[in-house]
Amino acid sequence: MISLEQMLREAPVISKELDVCDIGGLSLASFSSPEPPWKIDTSFDGTQREEDADGSAWTEQCYKRLQDSLREAGLPLTVDRTREPRTGFTLSDITICILGSPSTFLSVLLEGGNLCPGNMLLCLSTTWLSKVPSKSHPDQCTLLVQKAVTFDLGGRSYLDEFTTPRRVTYFTASFEVPRSECLSGLVALSCDLDCPSGGSDSLAHLLEDKLATRLLLSRAGLAVPTTLAFTYRRAHEPSRHVRTVVLNQKEGEENLLQEEIEDFLQSNSRINVQQVAVKAAGYRWSRKSTITFHPRSDHSGILREAKSRLQNLEDGESLLLEAVCPALPVMRTPVLDTPAAFGRSSFPRPDLAVRICTVICRSRGDRPQLSKVICAVGRADKPLSHQTLVPQSLETTLLQCGVTDEAQRKVIHLQVMDKSQAAMAAVIEMEKGLTSEQRGARRAQTDVIGVDFILTCVDQIITPIAVGVNCHLCLNTCGDFESMNRSLLSPACAGSESASSLLIQTMVKRSQHYIMEGKEVLVIGAGGISKKFIWESTRDYKIKVHLIESDPNHFASSIVHNFIHYDVTDHKRDEEHAQWISEMVRDREIQLDGCLSYWDDCMVLTALVCEQLGLRCSPVSAMRISKQKSRTHLHLLRHKKGSTCVTAAGPYAVPCCHLESHADVEKASRYLNFPGVMKLEFGAGAVGVKLVENLEQCHQHYEKISSDLKEDTDYPGIGLGWGNAMLLMEYVSGTEHDVDIIIYDGRLMGAFVSDNGPTRVPYFTETAACMPTYLPPDKEAQLVMAAYQCCLGCGLTDGVFNVELKMTQTGPKLIEINPRMGGFYLRDWIQEIYGEDIMLASVMVACSVPPLMPVHRARPQTYLVGVMCVVSLHLWALKTTANMETLQTLHKRGVIRLNMLDDDMISSEYEEPFCNVACVSETREKACQQLISTCQVLGIDTMEYPVSYFTSDFK
Repeated sequence: MISLEQMLREAPVISKELDVCDIGGLSLASFSSPEPPWKIDTSFDGTQREEDADGSAWTEQCYKRLQDSLREAGLPLTVDRTREPRTGFTLSDITICILGSPSTFLSVLLEGGNLCPGNMLLCLSTTWLSKVPSKSHPDQCTLLVQKAVTFDLGGRSYLDEFTTPRRVTYFTASFEVPRSECLSGLVALSCDLDCPSGGSDSLAHLLEDKLATRLLLSRAGLAVPTTLAFTYRRAHEPSRHVRTVVLNQKEGEENLLQEEIEDFLQSNSRINVQQVAVKAAGYRWSRKSTITFHPRSDHSGILREAKSRLQNLEDGESLLLEAVCPALPVMRTPVLDTPAAFGRSSFPRPDLAVRICTVICRSRGDRPQLSKVICAVGRADKPLSHQTLVPQSLETTLLQCGVTDEAQRKVIHLQVMDKSQAAMAAVIEMEKGLTSEQRGARRAQTDVIGVDFILTCVDQIITPIAVGVNCHLCLNTCGDFESMNRSLLSPACAGSESASSLLIQTMVKRSQHYIMEGKEVLVIGAGGISKKFIWESTRDYKIKVHLIESDPNHFASSIVHNFIHYDVTDHKRDEEHAQWISEMVRDREIQLDGCLSYWDDCMVLTALVCEQLGLRCSPVSAMRISKQKSRTHLHLLRHKKGSTCVTAAGPYAVPCCHLESHADVEKASRYLNFPGVMKLEFGAGAVGVKLVENLEQCHQHYEKISSDLKEDTDYPGIGLGWGNAMLLMEYVSGTEHDVDIIIYDGRLMGAFVSDNGPTRVPYFTETAACMPTYLPPDKEAQLVMAAYQCCLGCGLTDGVFNVELKMTQTGPKLIEINPRMGGFYLRDWIQEIYGEDIMLASVMVACSVPPLMPVHRARPQTYLVGVMCVVSLHLWALKTTANMETLQTLHKRGVIRLNMLDDDMISSEYEEPFCNVACVSETREKACQQLISTCQVLGIDTMEYPVSYFTSDFK
């Protein structure tokens, strides 16, 4: 057992950049107890393992460094909980494990503690971890952790041991150190893991090789310093800015060396270059200060230095001669008169240069996304290293350089962002071509990089020049910047979100995908063509779906893991159906992890099945209340003085009456104010919904619906399997919005708000939508809280729900709750904008896996504005100017985003949208303009269907 006291013994401080093996000269006398508990670890098969002296010293010093870092950041020190080992962890828990120096990863650990408290673990020794054979992947291993420093909210941390070792769901380590014997354990530990890995020893070799990354950046179109490279026994593909010369031997190449260097120095393209840098490149040299600077005119000195360096190269390593780009000058502070004691002499001061550090994460479908930009100012004649720079914001730095024009500063920031993301895109593309062996592990990939830039002037234009790529140095530097601001300045001065936020989200997302692999779920009801993505996505997530569907020829039968034909269309017999389904599952010995539905008609049946099988779901009573629209409102209105959540939800409800006869229509008209809205009690897709202005219109619409829509066969999929009862509710004026909300065990896990445009009154079929919402943050929060409280008020405790509301002048008002995931385009848009998958979240909730969706911290990637196409008004366009081939081509080219909602181009009086055509842009205004222009060209925008009017609210 390790105690906190043993970790806090006095010992020399190790630098944050120290190699794990570089502890030469460190006295181990203070660690000379016969067999300190610190050095004894219990492996997971019950045997004892002893950590060697060097490893013990490193572990102890890392722990001390962690305490020093926490103290400097104004955070509480680590609390020792090893005497009370942690219990209760399951295979559904996220466990993000980081192995390495706390200085390198402190910002990641602190941010992870806030985004997923208790699930961010730091291991300081390989002996705290172990591998066992994977049950799901025979040729791989599962990584387990028994001891770690656990990070929680507010920077709190704990030294923990786990009675039952926790399964690691995401692993990363500090590989960017020279290879040595004491790294062999780390390399062996990280190989053949079945969990996702954020990097590997092999990938670190690629990223820390300055020549390899410079060639990669140059081929990706980034401006890099003009470079001459001599590579020893390793050929590289040529690049515009980098010339490589292969040497097969260290001696006897003097003539070739001299000729190439002379050509490099005499080249007309480098006539303005005043200095040349000489340095070694390769993984072995990545953290060693090997750079020297020489005047461009010193040909003999440069040649002599190159010859000397070549003698130390090994296979695959390189020598770089780099043209030092003239740096953008930093404005000097005026020199004041010096005191009399020094006379009136002035002292020459060195020129200053700017270094820019950027952090870029792999995010949202393998897209690169800039996370943070910081800068530093240092001497132009000496290398500005990460270890010595003092970080500051890009804004401050550009002002210091005399860039006072705000528009110009924005242009520079955009240049830095574009070039940084292009660098990450190049890394991602490069890794796609690597084998598992070349990546170092089957699921290893680079999730974050740092890119260093200098600012120079090209044709009198300020231009960022990429000078290097690193694994974690820029992330560490950004962490120092955030710690400095967090400790000493107000929150408003601390800048944007943490540089680690996007990385944590990627870690969480990959962990959740890993946890869900192999889960078996029962899905009841397949739905139409608009639900096709569900079956394709679950297959991609490696989730085994057992689908129960009434149509024996449904297209999903060939996609899902197991298709079961059973007719459930008569929902008045749901108890009987639930009994049959439950017995079928038991008889076939299907080992289910969860059960859910994406089809309105099957939600109550799903709850009944979950109840009988003991699976997670909202109560049957809650599903019944939510399924019947008038019952939803009346339940909330009748219980205003009930529990806290119901009390809060009462004001959101709208007066309404249930209708089963013309007599009910008469009765309702005496209690409710006109205008009103009539709709089917169990309807979907706004079919049959109409604005009524008086009692006569109520009778007319009731009679029409009663005669036209009697059975499910009259209009499949809109809820007629429950009957065709109607309701009348008072009309509420305001703008309409959808809230797709994720609730787990009664807790709000995430919410996404979208806006709907005005409908074609007196009907309410959706016309247009946009996301993210145009509402101010406080109004958006009102909608989210209204949706959450209405769900809880109806008893909905577990699931992903779609809540339709109106924002009135007095606040939100509830339209209806759909006790399932939002339909139409919503899942697709949320993925595109926020990188979150509400479909996966719904399966996770059903399988008792809490979905972590940090949407309140996530930045929207883009803006989407879309319009619905309806066959009754767009039939001609859909067959000519906007035919399916044209729409799909535009979708593939990125001109539009197309979501197909139906596969039958048949006009009907009671119709639902056929498809949704949307445009994406970096602003809502641009997306609107692009959509209107596109719809005009495609013939979707007409006098009868004015797209500009339907999008007029999206400001």
